[in-house]
Amino acid sequence: MADTSFKKLRRFNLVMGCLHLIQGVIMLILATTVISKITEFKPQITQIYLSFNQQTQSLETASRDLFQLPFGILVAVFLLISAAAHALISIPKKLNDKYNSDLKKGINRFRWFEYALSSSVMLVLISTLFGIYDISSLILIFVLNASMNFFGLLMEELNPKDKAGKTNWSPFVLGSIAGLAPWAVILIYMLGTGNFDLVPWFVWAIVITYFVMFNTFPINMILQYKKIGKWKDYLYGERVYIVLSLTAKTLLAWLVFFGAMQP
Repeated sequence: MADTSFKKLRRFNLVMGCLHLIQGVIMLILATTVISKITEFKPQITQIYLSFNQQTQSLETASRDLFQLPFGILVAVFLLISAAAHALISIPKKLNDKYNSDLKKGINRFRWFEYALSSSVMLVLISTLFGIYDISSLILIFVLNASMNFFGLLMEELNPKDKAGKTNWSPFVLGSIAGLAPWAVILIYMLGTGNFDLVPWFVWAIVITYFVMFNTFPINMILQYKKIGKWKDYLYGERVYIVLSLTAKTLLAWLVFFGAMQP
């Protein structure tokens, strides 16, 4: 891995960070001052619990309102988190050196922590579009999705570039299970009525887009560890991760943003 490759990668991260930042700022302005429908769209988050009914002498399901979710602002934050992560690994010299030294080992800790935070925020927002307002369910969805990304980090830590022998795929398998679980919940909410003709277009668009993009990340990881073609170079796979991240976040952010404007 030549120093010139790392210099190019640093510039690449800066450019991608700027693209995330520009979109995040535009979205933040639209969500707070320009588009009133987005400003007003704040799903009510609730808490479901058991309450004892004195009259019937039985436990009954009850709920209370907790807070309103600032939807439009959080969609912008989703992009701004990525912009901050790119700046973090590109601008401070110490962190950039740490980023480069980890890449030489076939590890990128910064990527997985950023994904754990940003993608979990987005999945919570998507969940509210499907009618999941219970705080307990949203917390579990957030943690499961974050865990999927932590399994990605574990995959790299257990399989460094200089490791001899077979690749340990157990973190990959466990991470896939953790990542699919929140979508099983979302699909139950989405398909609950059985009236698929009434499902809005943006709902299908979000599901299809997320499913396609969801699968491109593990495919990139498989190609890296199988060392197929250009993926023999870990830095090539790193660039693919960065491109996939920008593409997926751009598509999802704007789909979810305008989805919130629908009736």
